[in-house]
This record gives sequence, C-alpha cells and structure tokens, in this order.
Amino acid sequence: MIRSMTGFGRGEYRDEKRVITVELKSVNHRFSDINIKMPRRYTFAEEKIKAKVREYARRGKIDCSVMVDNVAESDVRITLNRPALEQYLNNLKAMKGEYSLSGDITLDLVASLPDVMRQMPEIEDQEEMTKCLLAAVEEAAKNLESTRMEEGARLAEDLLMRGKTVLGLAEKIEERSETVPAKYRDKLKARIEELLEGTGVELPEERLAVEVAVFADKCNITEEITRLKSHVEQLGSIIGSGRGAEGKELDFLIQEMNREANTIGSKANDLEVTNLMLKLKAEVEKIREQVQNIE
Repeated sequence: MIRSMTGFGRGEYRDEKRVITVELKSVNHRFSDINIKMPRRYTFAEEKIKAKVREYARRGKIDCSVMVDNVAESDVRITLNRPALEQYLNNLKAMKGEYSLSGDITLDLVASLPDVMRQMPEIEDQEEMTKCLLAAVEEAAKNLESTRMEEGARLAEDLLMRGKTVLGLAEKIEERSETVPAKYRDKLKARIEELLEGTGVELPEERLAVEVAVFADKCNITEEITRLKSHVEQLGSIIGSGRGAEGKELDFLIQEMNREANTIGSKANDLEVTNLMLKLKAEVEKIREQVQNIE
C-alpha cells in the first residue's frame, strides 16, 4: 500500500522519573529530512532518534518535537552557576565602591539572586535515557505511519480513478484519430475539385492517395496511444505493489505519460482530438500533483 508523506504522530513514555512526549509532523520532500527539536542535554540520542524515525518513514520533511517533563527528585541535582555568581559579586563590589554604599555581601543576599543556583536533571545513564526516548519516538513513528497510510489509501483511490479517466480519453482519441485521414481526404478532394472546376482537368486520384497517405503517417498516434495505455496499466501495478519507494517510480511514470500526451498533441490535426488531448493532459497534471505527496 502506498504511503502519503503528509501525516502526524504522537507518542508518550512514562516511568517513575519522567514523562516523555514526542510529536512528529511530516510533509512532502524529495528526500529524507528530519529536524529534531529537544532539550540540549539529550542531544546524545539525536542520531538514534533519526534512525528510529527512518524505520517508519523513508522520505519526507519531518519535524520531531521531544518534550521531557515531571523529573523526579532523585533525578535532579542542584548546581552552582559560577559564571553568574562571579558576575554578581564583581558588579556588587564595583557598585559599593563607586557609589560609597554600606553593607556586606552576604550568603543570604547572593543565594537569593536569580540563576545563581540551577536545578538540572541528573542523567547518569545515557543508555537508559536513550531507551526511554526511543520508546516514545517509536510510538509516535507508528502513529505517523498509520496516518500516512490512511492518507495514502485515499491518494491511491484518487490516482486509480484518474488513471481510468486517462484511459477513457485515450480510447476516445484513438477512435477519433482513425477517422481523421478519411475526413482529410474528403476535404482535400473537395478543395481540389473546387479549384479544378471549369478547367477540364481531372482530379489525379493517385496523387490524392499519396497526399492522404503522407498525412495519415504524420498524424498516426498508434504507438503513443499504446504506450499511454501501458503506462496507465503500470500506474495500477505500482500502486498495488507494496514494495516501497512507489513515489519515485510514479514520478518517473508520470513524466512518460506527459511525454506521450505532448506527442499526441503535436500530431493532432483535428479539433476534437486536440480538445480530448487537453483534457487528458489536465488529468495527467492532476496525477502528477498527487504523486508529489507519495513516499
């Protein structure tokens, strides 16, 4: 089953120390582009998080948001922010001397200053924390995959429907094109007879046959129609293959379908064929737009 590159997935991990929430949002992209937003202290797990996401989403631009909350007391350490404390002390001493202020710089004073003491999660076991993070990431990735598959099913239905429309238009073009040489012959014959009227010159049937044969060869689209029908058949085969990377295959196939449609248009010597070809090209373009969203 084909997958869309658009989707959303959310995952959560809980234990007695923490709650980890992961959200994944994806949109279409030519390659795999994973951007992770999470606290800097957990960046040691970034590459493993990306690898886990790629197990479920091979292509697409994916934004991964990792949030860690409810850190237990046993998982916390209090640290002295020495650079901040030194700046406070230097500024207080300078202020006291410059403005001749009285009073002592006491422990109570400096301990009450903002950011002198910092509360930091104690991450002693990176391997354990990585496992916790990956558990939340995997749940989110599975949910992302589920939404992408649901959207992919809708895309597949739409593509198959449009493929049938293209096939129907190709058959109409084929049917109409078979009558074009005969119509051309009738028009050409009528025009020549009009020009020769009253001259006593007879219509050269052999020359007329040659002209019609040349015209018929120039506007023959049998090969293009055959290939176009084959492409529509391939469209269905790729969608139902389930082998992965269908998006790239379909993208190439649509290019070929568009090439055949352009060739048919360049050979069209009939207004009805031209109108049918324009409708066909419009459907191929809609298919191309949809294919851009397939993984």
